[in-house]
Formats: sequence, C-alpha cells, structure tokens
Amino acid sequence: MVHAAYSHDPAGPLERTRRPVRLWLYFVCFMVLCMVVVGGATRLTESGLSITEWKPIHGVIPPLSEAQWQEELEKYRQIPEYQLINKGMSLEDFQFIYWWEWGHRLLGRAIGVVFFVPMLFFWMRGYLEPWLKPRLVIGFGLGALQGAIGWWMVASGLSERVDVSQYRLAVHLTLACVIFAYLFYIARLLTPTALARDMDTSRGSIRFRGVAWLVLTFVFLQIFLGGIVAGLNAGLAYNTWPLMDGAFVPDGLMVMTPWYLNFFENVLTVQFQHRMVAYFLTALIFYQGYSVLRAPTSAHLRRNAVWLVVAVLVQVGLGIITILSNVELYRALAHQAVAIFVLAFAIEQACLIRKEQARVPLRRVRVPAAA
Repeated sequence: MVHAAYSHDPAGPLERTRRPVRLWLYFVCFMVLCMVVVGGATRLTESGLSITEWKPIHGVIPPLSEAQWQEELEKYRQIPEYQLINKGMSLEDFQFIYWWEWGHRLLGRAIGVVFFVPMLFFWMRGYLEPWLKPRLVIGFGLGALQGAIGWWMVASGLSERVDVSQYRLAVHLTLACVIFAYLFYIARLLTPTALARDMDTSRGSIRFRGVAWLVLTFVFLQIFLGGIVAGLNAGLAYNTWPLMDGAFVPDGLMVMTPWYLNFFENVLTVQFQHRMVAYFLTALIFYQGYSVLRAPTSAHLRRNAVWLVVAVLVQVGLGIITILSNVELYRALAHQAVAIFVLAFAIEQACLIRKEQARVPLRRVRVPAAA
C-alpha cells in the first residue's frame, strides 16, 4: 500500500492542506539558495571576519552612528587579518566588507524566522500530518546547528589565522546544502505526482535507485571539496584548463606529509581532486541519464534525468569559466548557485524512485514515510 506521504490526488482534501506547506518549504529552500550565494560572495570579498562578535539577537542592528562604526572598526583592527593583510584600511572599505557579512548573518536569521513562525501556524491549524511534524522539528534543529557552525567557522579566523579554517568552511557549506536537500526532499514528497501506470515501468524506475543515491553522494562530496577549494583560495592558483601546471596530472600532488594532508591543505591537490570528482560525477550522471532513457521508466524520471544532465553540463562549463577568469566574482557565484540546482535535480531523482518503490510490492518491506 502506498503510504499517505506518496498520495498523488491533485484535488483531494489532503492536497488542499499540503499545498501551502509545500509552497512554504519551497520558499525556505529558495532562501537557503540565496544564503549559499551570499555566503560565497562573503568569502570571495574577504568579508567573513569583519564582524568579530556573535550576537544572535542584538546583532540584527548594524552600526548607526560614526562612533559605532569606529568601534566596530577598532574591534576588527585587533585580529590578524587586519594587522597582516588590511592594515590601514579606511572606514569606507571596512563598511563594504561589514555590510556583506551583516547581510549574510541577517539572511540566516530571516530563514530561521520564516521557517519557525509558519511551522507553528501550520502545526496549530492542523495542516501538518503526524509523519511530517518530527521531520520539520529536525529541519529547524539543523538550522540552529548551522548558525552555531557559522560562528565556529568565523572564530577560527579571529586569533591566529588570517582567514577561516577551510575545514570549517567546507562543513558550513555542506550543512547548508544538506538543509536545502532535506527540505526540498520533503517538499517533493508532498507534491502530487502521477506514478507509473504499469508495474513494469515502476520496476524499471526502481532499478536505478542505487545509481541515484550514488549520484547524490558524489554531489555532496563535490560540494564539500568545493568548500575546501574556497577555503584555501585554490581556485586562484592554477588558472588553465584542461591542463594544470602544464600537465593533466601535475607534479607535486603528494608532497606534504603525512600524505593525507595533501587532500585538504595542498592547493594543487585540492584543485586537482575537485576537477577529477567533477569529471567522474559528470560521467556518472551521463550514464544514469542514458540508462534511464533506454529503460521502461516513468516520464517524470526520464524528464528529470535529462534536466540533471543539462544542469551538470552548465555547472562544468561555469567551473571552467570561473577558473579561466581567475575566479571572477559573478562567475564564481553562478558556479556556486548552479551546484544547488544540480543537487535539486539529484534529490528529485531519488524522490521519484522512492515514490515508485512505494507503489511496487517487490517484497514485504515497510517503506518509510520520508527519508
């Protein structure tokens, strides 16, 4: 029996309560996408350390007078980034980086409000099904954790370093994408979808669940590696393609000891592995798309597989353009934004297959309401 989470009646009473919840989750996902892009801009403009304190409530109010601006600038002057890189920075230049970081933090707070207040409203109005309530509480908890990790990341650059830890930045970016994926997956489960009309087509779709989850795993891995690249400014080091330092496989990939540090701290290796995973992921998505189109699968799955191929091609193209442009701001931000679209199509692929799996009684298994 298909669980209520997979109901596909577009006009029934269940859909009338699900639709506002679904639209709300889509809007939160859009805000998370904006948060990722603004976070990328904050990193690329070297603005992330301009606010040296974490004030979750009071920090909403920016400096409003000349004296308050001077006080913020004086706090910034105490950290290594100012003393070693930006010494002598004017108040006007400081205000530029301050506004980027303040906007990033304000957007994070806004996401928390936009998530929590409607959740309470829908909960009290009875719009939330029992299986959905704990999952939304988990979503809110992930958002709170993300705020704490954001400060944990910033704190790494306030005492001894001139920038934030690449490890913490990668964790912060990846968790943002996990939150997006989690909420987007729930929203897609709440979407009325016409399932495959016959069992053969449903079984054909289910054949690809392993590949779909493998694609999703490598999308997250690539996002994490992109965070390492950003944290080390590795994109600024080798600005040629398809060769790096004059070779497809350059020398110097494993010069650090112990050997495993090369994958996280060697600028050459970090950019090289990001490229190699991109090639592998693109090939995997092409394989999935080709296989899905050849098999007896649902129209929704086939269409999404095509869009996933298109998205990854655009993403690879933007990655190449970003490298060749020496990480020009808007190209780099476009590259970061399209990564979320690749993630969304990969999530949709897994979600469609899960719906087909709930339809076909291949064996006696309890299908979870949502994952």
